[in-house]
Amino acid sequence: MKNSLAPKPPSRLSAEAKGWWRKLTDGYSIRDEAGLLLLATGLEAFDRMREAQAAIAKDGVTFRDRFGQVRVNPATTIERDSRAGMLAALKALNLDLEPLHERSGRPSGSR
Repeated sequence: MKNSLAPKPPSRLSAEAKGWWRKLTDGYSIRDEAGLLLLATGLEAFDRMREAQAAIAKDGVTFRDRFGQVRVNPATTIERDSRAGMLAALKALNLDLEPLHERSGRPSGSR
């Protein structure tokens, strides 16, 4: 269910990150300024991670330098650090595993 008061995603985010913004703000009713800042930070890190993944897909995990030595693509470090930043921001949001539901209590089991 969409809320007309749902905050708009920051324009600097990619289309994929904007989709996550909408899903998370709607599914978890994130409306407070601190929560929105954490979410924006996490999704900016998500975008950096995706950019690094694209660079790795294009150039490979390693390359040979001018001396013929195998070196690690610097994008692997960016990918790792961005993933850690994204996960830290999402953890700081303290989201439940289940989004908010209309009724109270735990979800029913499947027995």
